[in-house]
Amino acid sequence: MTAWEKYAFIAAILITAGVTYYKNLDSHLPSDFKDAVSDISQAKDFDTSIPDFAQTDTADLPVPKAVAVKGYSKNHPGVNNPADSASFQAVEWVSIPGGKFAMGANDADRYFEDAKPIHEVAVKAFEMSKTLVTVEQYMECVNKGQCTEPSTTGAYCSREKITRCGQRQPVTCVDWAQANQYAKFKGARLPSESEWEYAAKSGGKDQKYPWGNSNLYRDKAVLYGDANVCEQAQVCSKAAGNTAQGLCDMAGLGQWVQDMYQSSYRGAPRDGGAFEKGDGSRRVVRGGASWNISDTESMRADYMAAMEATEGEDWNISDAKSLRTDFRNSVPDDDRSNFIGFRLARSTR
Repeated sequence: MTAWEKYAFIAAILITAGVTYYKNLDSHLPSDFKDAVSDISQAKDFDTSIPDFAQTDTADLPVPKAVAVKGYSKNHPGVNNPADSASFQAVEWVSIPGGKFAMGANDADRYFEDAKPIHEVAVKAFEMSKTLVTVEQYMECVNKGQCTEPSTTGAYCSREKITRCGQRQPVTCVDWAQANQYAKFKGARLPSESEWEYAAKSGGKDQKYPWGNSNLYRDKAVLYGDANVCEQAQVCSKAAGNTAQGLCDMAGLGQWVQDMYQSSYRGAPRDGGAFEKGDGSRRVVRGGASWNISDTESMRADYMAAMEATEGEDWNISDAKSLRTDFRNSVPDDDRSNFIGFRLARSTR
């Protein structure tokens, strides 16, 4: 047998063995596997395309939760979910109609020397926040990385004192720049000093206090020396002290305004705008404060002399005076005390 014949004979044997193996293998395959292969081979509309996940209904998919930032806001007891902006109280706005009014005071009292001379100011219509900015509202800005946290080292600004009354108390221990930044975050601004006084006088009325001319204020302004201060410290807790337009707490806590401080109203704007040419390191604070004494103390005949002797003349002023709508305070713009909060304003078209 030639070499070629040998190769042909071997090839024939291999082909015969292969055909025999294939027939035996088919007879040993599971029936369900053979049926599946048969179904696929006979299917005419078998879809081999890649699914379009962009069109998939995601209604039942879980939504990942935002992670709260670390620090003061993470442990703040007043906010249930500080990372969820929907849980924060929205700013409630009150419309203040425009008009003219007499701004300032003509008292002989030395504590009103910087509120002279009385001058007419024309204020355009604007909106002011009904309440002071609350802890809850301010922490929204902090948690979104747009504001810095309130101080815990300023005067009476320990963490416990800041948070003890919950989320609906006015935020304090923030300086002027922090207050101004929050206002920008909300698409608003701090009110000018003339806007603030005009609003505190219920639209420019001739009255000494937001509620009128009575200097009896225990049911009208928050008294921070009271034992139940947390009950009172919630914004709008003293409705009897509201203005005619419904603004809450225009007396009882100092409030940052836009203006730089100057020692008189000479050269002050008469169009309702802010004064921006004063001492650049000091800003005006309005609203007074009733934290340091009680009604009964301020009514004592020896009160003024006692305060002069023990505290110095800077504290020699009764609550009733500091709560007046025309009372002014000069404070360094980097001051972060527990006696100053702020509210918002915005112009209307």
